[in-house]
Amino acid sequence: MTLKNKFLGMIIVIGAALAIGCGASKSYVDQQMKASDDRHKAELAAVELKTAADIARLQSLSDELSRKTDMAINDAKGFEDYTVIWSGEINFAFDSDDVSATAAQILTEAAEKMASAPRSLMEIAGHTDQAGSSKYNAQLGERRANSTKKYLAESGGIALYRLFILSYGESKPLLTGDRKNASAKNRRVTLKVWGPAS
Repeated sequence: MTLKNKFLGMIIVIGAALAIGCGASKSYVDQQMKASDDRHKAELAAVELKTAADIARLQSLSDELSRKTDMAINDAKGFEDYTVIWSGEINFAFDSDDVSATAAQILTEAAEKMASAPRSLMEIAGHTDQAGSSKYNAQLGERRANSTKKYLAESGGIALYRLFILSYGESKPLLTGDRKNASAKNRRVTLKVWGPAS
């Protein structure tokens, strides 16, 4: 066998090996592609199931919220004719939210009025003098309203759902100026008992 024929034979053997290897490679690639495709289909199916479950859960929550909103609207019917049936005011020491003995007497009167009008509600608004920052005064007004609410609930026996608080801070002074008396008058909580007009 000549060198040329030997070389040609080797090329044929190498070519055949490459062809077989390529065939095996193509088969391997096809298997991997199919496995990847199957995985993606399974993941997509799982996402679709989760999405459907999430949509059903959100729809259920939406229906429940709608039902509760309707109930609240129905329960609120009749409040539009409420009017102030009692009002009062209590004062506080400088930078304090403690209910004084004098304030406690007024709150006792307020609680008695609420007890005599079972469907009544109370608006409790906290106020401050001009000393301090607006932000601090808004917080102090809220603390005063909350301590008033707590007193009415604990000592007056008024259910918390009947008591509503807000804070005006320094924004609604009764008196203006730097006078000591003006500042003392502005450190207050105003009380309004709302009930049916008749």
